[in-house]
Amino acid sequence: MSRLVNLLTVLVVIVTLTTVDANAFAVTVTVIDVEIDKRALEAKKVKEIMTMDGIANEASWQLASWQPIDQLILGSMPSKEDFSGRFKIMWDEQQLYLLVEITDDILFDQHADPRHLYWDDDCLEIFIDEDGSGGNHQFNFNAFAYHVALDNQVVDIGENNADGSDNFILLNDHVTSVWRRNEQSPNKVIWELSVRAYGDSFSLQVPMQTSIQNKKIQPVKLSEGKNLGFMLAYCDNDGSKTREHFIGSVDIKAVNGNKNLGYITADVFQRLTLIR
Repeated sequence: MSRLVNLLTVLVVIVTLTTVDANAFAVTVTVIDVEIDKRALEAKKVKEIMTMDGIANEASWQLASWQPIDQLILGSMPSKEDFSGRFKIMWDEQQLYLLVEITDDILFDQHADPRHLYWDDDCLEIFIDEDGSGGNHQFNFNAFAYHVALDNQVVDIGENNADGSDNFILLNDHVTSVWRRNEQSPNKVIWELSVRAYGDSFSLQVPMQTSIQNKKIQPVKLSEGKNLGFMLAYCDNDGSKTREHFIGSVDIKAVNGNKNLGYITADVFQRLTLIR
């Protein structure tokens, strides 16, 4: 599978002094091109049991750095009062942990059916490519585009239905989500989530097994040094028929003028490395 690499070239200058005699030195200047993945992200391991309750009072969160959600994907760039966001990400062997801080003056959920036009409601989008391989995932489980609604239900697109129509599915067991508004103005939304990482062997079909415990496909166990594909985004709508702003954490290179590619291909995700 292909994987998009977004590299920044840096010139490193090395100056070497060589003694010629007691009163003179020769200076040699070496210039080296070093390529750095400017989209790489690191997640530290938590130090305690994490409780997803929208309070975020675990000491481990202090070890993680805030990352911005500030890259326009669709619509117009909102004012900071209309929408702004940032997040922290951590991990343990069982799952990833996200702390997301959202400023949104109007929370809007117009569709009762969690699988109907969910992208036109306010929702948080979590993009995960468990093995970091990139590639298309629109109608398969090579990667996941979890849309977490205000009622905490989790939606993605599965394999097409038998008639070829889109198959919108609930994957609520993949993500645990709790949010609450801060009581202090500007009443930011504090959103805590734990995300289990499933590989591309995930299927909605239950495999034939002799042991009942082994019937359900299990999430991948995480470990230090593992690389995943990752992106975070937010759909903002203040009352329109369709979403007004779509803002993400990654600067996506447009294809034919379109930056809304995260739900189609994992090539636009950034690399996430798990560290201690």
